[in-house]
Amino acid sequence: MTGDDRDVLAGARVATRLPAQDLDRARRFYAEKLGMEPADERPGGLLYRCGGGEFVLFRSTGASPGTFTQMALEVDDIDTAVAELKRRGVVFEEVDVPGLRTRDGIAEVEGNYPSKGARGERGGWFHDSEGNLLGIGQPVR
Repeated sequence: MTGDDRDVLAGARVATRLPAQDLDRARRFYAEKLGMEPADERPGGLLYRCGGGEFVLFRSTGASPGTFTQMALEVDDIDTAVAELKRRGVVFEEVDVPGLRTRDGIAEVEGNYPSKGARGERGGWFHDSEGNLLGIGQPVR
């Protein structure tokens, strides 16, 4: 492979896809709980734009196991974001495993990627109406 062959995806944009068994229920959850409205839609799919990225909820007969983070949102103030989401009825997961423990839905995560210029991250996790596990995080500088 030449250098150009390996760079074929270097300019690609990331676009997350999340399954939804009930697209109407998912639309309501994202609107009422997260304050997000689709930017566009097509039969069987809802396109959301957030920051510089996008994600799609698509009608699926399959379901996520909800055992791993499928999408994460990075915010500037996690305390305010988590408090507001809780006020809207979002239930945050409580995690207590070696090296990771949440308090009031937020964990202190040691380390971060050097290129992000942060020494760590604060994060929390919740399930959407379709069982997808979503994360919310704030870099610690």
